[in-house]
Amino acid sequence: MKAEARPNHLRLVIVLPVALSAEPDEAEVAEAERTRVLRIALLEAGYNVVATLPGDRFLPERIAQIQPDMIVVDAESQGRDILEHVVMATRDERRPIVMFSDDEDTSHVRRAIAAGVSAYVAAGVPSDHVRPVIEVAMARFEHEEQLRRELADARSQLEERKVVDRAKGLLMSRQGLSEQEAYARLRKAAMDKGIRLAEVAQRLIDAADLLG
Repeated sequence: MKAEARPNHLRLVIVLPVALSAEPDEAEVAEAERTRVLRIALLEAGYNVVATLPGDRFLPERIAQIQPDMIVVDAESQGRDILEHVVMATRDERRPIVMFSDDEDTSHVRRAIAAGVSAYVAAGVPSDHVRPVIEVAMARFEHEEQLRRELADARSQLEERKVVDRAKGLLMSRQGLSEQEAYARLRKAAMDKGIRLAEVAQRLIDAADLLG
């Protein structure tokens, strides 16, 4: 007996290798059935599947229009091909990606993870375990995004410190101030103008470069 689905506000898009042709062959029919099983499993788990899209060159535009919370890739060996389209679709606005595959060749798993896949399931579609896979993928994605923000903040702070140090050096060399006096003057100017210390420092540097 399946567990009762809990309400979930995540909007998911399923991406598959190709759309069915007018006269689908056996492989296409099997792929369509896999996608149907996956979609049902996601719906039974309480997720909102807003679209099923082919992994073609138009995928980035469709993703930008739909704005899903997560992308679920359903593919076999062709997954290596559509992964490029999925990565392009999430390049400017990152989203968690979950990839389900029946392909026994796992040599490209590292490449998939490096490309931004949050979870890679090589055992096909685990109907009874879809929710844990999705939740783990979302948690991992959010953790990685937090680390990215912290790293970006640290780099920004380092760059600002370099700008302030350079501005202090200019004041010290050109006006004979001590380091504390130079810093105090920059800080006062920032408070008087209501702007950040690094911005005052950058303006001073720009003015000094202009005057030579």
